Amino acid sequence: QVQLAESGGGLAQSGGSLRLSCAASGRIQGLIDMVWYRQAPGKERELVATMNLSGTKNYADSVKGRFAISRDNPKKTAYLQMSSLKPEDTATYYCNGRIIVSGDVRVREFWGQGTLVTVSS
Repeated sequence: QVQLAESGGGLAQSGGSLRLSCAASGRIQGLIDMVWYRQAPGKERELVATMNLSGTKNYADSVKGRFAISRDNPKKTAYLQMSSLKPEDTATYYCNGRIIVSGDVRVREFWGQGTLVTVSS
């Protein structure tokens, strides 16, 4: 029905920037909530940033002021702009979408496959 495809991960130097993309495809009636998570090796998955349909954004304290979530609804894509990267930002970043599928009335949840971000010191 719906797939989320992430891209933009890779290697960055401390203080550098990366922009992650999460492209949704399929029979999508509407994107409700778009969320970015991350999981570092050996650690629990943590919430990074959220953005709902009305545009309300929330960030984890650890990334506040450095990361910015955005979305382009016509393109069905969410973004995570990451600046002033730190080695502790190294993790696999996952996109999560709460989405209404065309022809349905329910909000369903989908996950991307994850994209690895490595920040060198």
